[in-house]
Amino acid sequence: MRIEEGGGQGDVEDRRGMKRSTMVGGGIAVVVIGLVGTYLGINPAILQALLGGAGGQQQQGPADPPKDGYLEFSKKLIGNMDTVWGRLFEENRYGRRYEKPRMVLFDTAVDTEGCGRNIPSGVGPFYCPADKRVYLDPTFFAELEKLGGSKAKFSQAYVIAHEVGHHVQNLLGYNDRVERFKRDEGENAGIRLELQADYMAGVWAKNAKDRGEITLDNSAEVQEALRTAKAIGDDLLTKGRVSPEKFNHGTAEQRYFCFNRGFTTGNASKQYLDKFFDPGVRPLDIGTPGSGF
Repeated sequence: MRIEEGGGQGDVEDRRGMKRSTMVGGGIAVVVIGLVGTYLGINPAILQALLGGAGGQQQQGPADPPKDGYLEFSKKLIGNMDTVWGRLFEENRYGRRYEKPRMVLFDTAVDTEGCGRNIPSGVGPFYCPADKRVYLDPTFFAELEKLGGSKAKFSQAYVIAHEVGHHVQNLLGYNDRVERFKRDEGENAGIRLELQADYMAGVWAKNAKDRGEITLDNSAEVQEALRTAKAIGDDLLTKGRVSPEKFNHGTAEQRYFCFNRGFTTGNASKQYLDKFFDPGVRPLDIGTPGSGF
């Protein structure tokens, strides 16, 4: 994947290489992970299954980030997503202006402004609605590859676009909606947000590609990104250790379907986005035959 020149630059801060001192071991880490999971809508049971006794560290001193080109890539990518979503907000008349998110690159652990401190990179990329920032440790993609995903550029873009999708949801009020669904659906209610964010990632990619703002080198890139979406389904990640009633991101097939559907249609209409919050469709049925998607 190539991001064409001439686009805007996103607001990205690189905190990698920040000097740290070890702060927590297994016991406190479990508490930190539990708090993060609760705030961000991640089931702590799933986090525990994935992370075990991961620890966190406290940030100290100025950052000395690596010169690996990832900051430049991230700025171009976020800049394009800002352009696409700014355009889609106007075209679809959402009733408000698009606000650009910020992105933070980090390693090991990170402090947020409203979603907690010393959040370990093991939780994966995440969006904090309180400070409107996307947080990413780029080493996540090597771990993702071990899970059956891909670390190719378009696959990385899918993951980042998913997190920007959470930002769009925050602006459009979908975060508030999911809280109401939780009363009846419990953990499964989070599936609505996650699959909608997968769909939004596909919508971004379709619109950027059709405008010539990104170029995909071959069809294999799309298949790798779809494989990546599938690899992070709750059923595959937890390997049967968590029951479907506790899923909050969707199954492998659901994640594949929603990203692919967004990439195929590019439809960002409010009418279609609202389908993810249709009370007549159970979260675990979204994207299945007969569900209306």
